[in-house]
Amino acid sequence: MSELFEKSIRTLELPAVLELLAAQAVSDEARDRCRKLRPETELAEVLLLQDQTEAAKSMAALHGSPNFAGLKRVADPLARADHGGVLNTRELLLIAGMLRCARRVREYFNDDANTSTAIDHLFRCLHGNKFLEEKIFTSILDEDEIADSASPELADIRRHKRAAAAKGRQILQRIISSASYSRVLQEAIITMRGGRFVVPVKAEHRGDLPGLVHDTSSSGATLFVEPMGVVQANNELKELEAKEEKEIHRILSALSAEAAKYQNDILCDYDALVHLDVLFAKAQLSYKLDASRPEVRQSGSMELRRARHPLLDSARAVPIDIGLGGRFDTLVITGPNTGGKTVTLKTLGLLTLMAQCGLQIPAAAGSAVSVYERVLSDIGDEQSIEQSLSTFSAHMTNIVRILKEADRRTLVLFDELGAGTDPVEGAALAIAIITHARAAGARIAATTHYAELKTFAMTTQGVENASCEFDVETLRPTYKLLIGIPGKSNAFAISQRLGLDEAVIETARQQMDSESVRFEEVLTQLEQKRQRLEHDQDEAERLRTQREEDARRAREFREQMERARENARSKGEAEARRIIREARESADAIFAELDALRKQQRGQDWQGVNDARAAIRGELNAMEDSLHVELPPEPIPAPSRPIQKGDIVELPGAKKRATVLSVDGSKLLLQAGSMKMTIKADGVRLVEEAEAALERQAKQQMVRVQAHSRAAAAKNEIDIRGMMTDEAEAVVNQFIDTAQMGKLNTVSIIHGKGTGALRKGVHQILRRHSAVKSFRLGRYGEGEDGVTIVELR
Repeated sequence: MSELFEKSIRTLELPAVLELLAAQAVSDEARDRCRKLRPETELAEVLLLQDQTEAAKSMAALHGSPNFAGLKRVADPLARADHGGVLNTRELLLIAGMLRCARRVREYFNDDANTSTAIDHLFRCLHGNKFLEEKIFTSILDEDEIADSASPELADIRRHKRAAAAKGRQILQRIISSASYSRVLQEAIITMRGGRFVVPVKAEHRGDLPGLVHDTSSSGATLFVEPMGVVQANNELKELEAKEEKEIHRILSALSAEAAKYQNDILCDYDALVHLDVLFAKAQLSYKLDASRPEVRQSGSMELRRARHPLLDSARAVPIDIGLGGRFDTLVITGPNTGGKTVTLKTLGLLTLMAQCGLQIPAAAGSAVSVYERVLSDIGDEQSIEQSLSTFSAHMTNIVRILKEADRRTLVLFDELGAGTDPVEGAALAIAIITHARAAGARIAATTHYAELKTFAMTTQGVENASCEFDVETLRPTYKLLIGIPGKSNAFAISQRLGLDEAVIETARQQMDSESVRFEEVLTQLEQKRQRLEHDQDEAERLRTQREEDARRAREFREQMERARENARSKGEAEARRIIREARESADAIFAELDALRKQQRGQDWQGVNDARAAIRGELNAMEDSLHVELPPEPIPAPSRPIQKGDIVELPGAKKRATVLSVDGSKLLLQAGSMKMTIKADGVRLVEEAEAALERQAKQQMVRVQAHSRAAAAKNEIDIRGMMTDEAEAVVNQFIDTAQMGKLNTVSIIHGKGTGALRKGVHQILRRHSAVKSFRLGRYGEGEDGVTIVELR
């Protein structure tokens, strides 16, 4: 990577984005690797990095990020252990913590998944060593304490130590409790000097208590004496302490040797875990920036849709659409100062660098970037007092180096090309520089105020104009990028808005040559026409949307009327079928009786009987065939009182209820849902008060039934892993509300362990919610730190 490329990386503020990435990582090593990321220049490498980031993002969405707690640097302790050194308790605990991290991350990975991803191999290469991990954790309780269970010998030594200490204290306790020694002792206490138990004796009674003097007070009035009866117990205690220290050294030595034995596996696990930490940091940054994966090309063409600069406030940044390398290889951007030209250049360059680092970019889906070997920029004030360089000279020094390195795999960004010198010469130089860079095959984006470059872009094949939009009504930039339209600098308009006297501005206009004035007037007219066209287009779109909405409502109303008519017809047909069925059953019964009578009276005229039976059946069939005849409309009952404003009426044909908005003689203005209509008063039925009351009672009963249904449907657990805090807030609040309505006392929220950010966010939500009585983290068997147990009021 050339020095100029490295300088452009700093100019385009990639290190600031990498600092955001480092903030998402857990381990120190992963943060360092994030800060040292540099763009890859080969297509295959960039595609692999993008695949890995997408895989990590998908896993984080489904299961949350893995827990990388305990991932610390262990290379130095392992190297010392490998050379026979004895590690201290802190170093061994670091190794055990790293092994536990490897085991948990390996357990996080679902090896039974049907689809493979670009990061599966990183999970599968994790070895772990549960035996060594548990051995260290059970032997070392913390940095200052070795467990008694570390070895049987240590447990035996400590048991004897406690016995020896108790023996010595018993002797001393008898001395300080004895009345005969009360005048000898300064105080009735047991203390220690030099690791041995002593009592404070008055100097004048030194000979009254035989023993060894270990210390004296600063005044000399008190001697700290170890009574002769305690000397043997203290000697035994000292010997046991020496044995204990020796046994602890042996235990630490054995653990160090065990760690050195698995040095390669542990270091391999460490490297894979750091790599995964970086990848999941990329995934978290993608969620934070609302980023998406771009299409990666090698053709030199790029297209960014609704792209945002990642370091700007996403709520205030105006997204831009920008392309390069397709229809044109050079883009000349013009517009007013503070209009967003430089931000557009930086967004173009920075998003390219981010994609080549394997980061997803803050742009809409469907965006595409190309892989460049170099992204070279000349942006900002390059003035150098130390090197006696003016702004123009400093820029030109930089441009000379850019032109030497530019080729077909280079993206070149020029800000205010040709500025800082005579405008005529500067414009000529700018055109020549762009022409030379194009000849080398580079893709170019440049900002300028020169009218000559606008004309150059309009008349040169492969060069396109673009402008940062300026609202001529408010005299303020909108920060929108318009491709294909040259922009104005709007110096006069901005100066006028800032308070410059009109006479001064008029004098300035008179200094401009007529051709430049006409060119600016044409641009102004084009801009006004474009804005009017956009306004008309927006209005046409609004009217089209409104027309579609009205058509949708009318269609729904018509469908409701059809359903109501069909329901009425179905009810009539069902009633008619019932009547015919009963008649047919009665006829069959009569025919059965007639058959019985015929058997009893064989001499009668049965031909007439059969003819009568056939006639009855014919009538029944005719009645059944007439079922599908349209039923006459039901008569509308007369209202018990005149219909008034605010009454509820029913449209008999559609069985639709409506509210009376106004009464105009025999005509009523009704509102049914979102629709209004005018209808004659005799064409509707008045819904009486008693009927309305019964309906309200039925609705209240339905509300109670729905409440019972919600209670039955309430769940006592919710999984929000992979969500951002702001997404989780609405989900958690709705979950708690549903659980409260369902009369649940305790619920669980699964947020995963990860970095802890989601857990903190959930706890803040719970503290604010009025339905929450208390909450705590899960215990062993409940999910531990990955679950919060909530008790409801």
